[in-house]
Amino acid sequence: MKTVGYAAHAADKPLEAYHFERRALRSEDVNIEILYCGVCHSDLHTAENDWGWTQYPIVPGHEIVGRVLEVGSGVTKYKVGDHVAVGCMVDSCLACDQCHQGEEQFCREGMVGTYSGQDRISGEMTKGGYAKHIVVREEFVLSVPKNLDLAKCAPILCAGITTYSPLRTWNVGPGSRVAVIGLGGLGHMAIKIAAAMGAHVTAISRSADKATKALAYGAKNLLISNDQKAMESHANNFDLIINTIPVKHDFTPYLPLLDIDGTQVLVGQVGEMAESNSVPLLLGRRRVAGSLIGGIAQTQEILDFCALHNILPEVEMIKMDEINQAFERLKEGDLSHRYVIDMSSLAVD
Repeated sequence: MKTVGYAAHAADKPLEAYHFERRALRSEDVNIEILYCGVCHSDLHTAENDWGWTQYPIVPGHEIVGRVLEVGSGVTKYKVGDHVAVGCMVDSCLACDQCHQGEEQFCREGMVGTYSGQDRISGEMTKGGYAKHIVVREEFVLSVPKNLDLAKCAPILCAGITTYSPLRTWNVGPGSRVAVIGLGGLGHMAIKIAAAMGAHVTAISRSADKATKALAYGAKNLLISNDQKAMESHANNFDLIINTIPVKHDFTPYLPLLDIDGTQVLVGQVGEMAESNSVPLLLGRRRVAGSLIGGIAQTQEILDFCALHNILPEVEMIKMDEINQAFERLKEGDLSHRYVIDMSSLAVD
C-alpha cells in the first residue's frame, strides 16, 4: 500500500516528506493507521548514522500507537477499529530458546527492528513510525488498554519497557532501594515505574533544579552527582541503579553508591564508554550490566501496569514537520519529557 512519512536521506540532511510502499498484507499481518509516534534518542542516532550502520533512506520511529485498518486472514487477536501499539521490534524467528522464553529481543537469529531491520521474508529494510501507516505481523502488535491516553502513551513502547525490564529482572518491589541517573525520557519513566512498584527511589542529577520534577515523578529525594560530599554520604545506599545517560561517560563514580551485590544497569548509552576502575566492583561484589528493551509479553505487561497505576510519560506534542527542530533540542540534552508526533498533522497526499 502507498503511504507517506518522514525520512532521512543522509546523515547531514534534515528529515523530509517521503512517499513509499508498505508491504502487501500477509495472512498474519495487521495494517495500522498510525495516530501518534514518540521520538526516541535512538531515532536521532540512527538518522545521523552515529552508530555507523544506517542505510538510507531511513524512516525512524518505534513508539507507535494507532488504529487497526485491516487484518490478514489468519489474524485472531485484533479486529478493525482496535487501538493497538508497536514497539521496537516487528519480527523474530519465534522458534529459538529466547523467543520461546518471551525474550524476542534476544532472538538467536536476530530480532527485526521496527526500522533499519531486514524483513525476514522479503529482505527489504523496515521503515518505522514516522509515517501514516505500518504493517506488522500479529505477534508483534500490542493492545492499548482502554484507560491509557492514546496521545501520551506512545513512549511507553520504548522508554517504558527499557526501564521496566531491568526493574523486573532485578526483582524491584517494596523495600527495594533504587537510584535513577538522569531525568530525561528514560529517567523520568524509570522513577515513575519504580515508585509504583513500591521502591524507595532516589533521582541522581547534576542539577539541583531538577528536584521539584524528581519528587513529582515519585522520587523521595534528589542526589546531586557533582556534590562530592553528598555522593560520599550515599555510599552503599542502593540495591539497583538505572543509568539512563545517553552519551559516553564514566560509570565508575556511581559504583560506590551500590550496596554489597548491588547492580548498575546501563540502558542509555549504546557504544563506547569511558575507561572504568574495577576497585569499587571488587570491594563490594558489585556488578555493571546492560539491558535491551524487553520481550513482547513484557511490553504488554508494562502497558497494562501503566494503565493500572495511572502512569503516563511527560510529553510534548509536535507536528510531523517539526521533527527537525525536535532533533536539535534532543542534541542539546536536558529534556525531562518525550516528544510525541501527532500524525494527523501529516497529509497523505
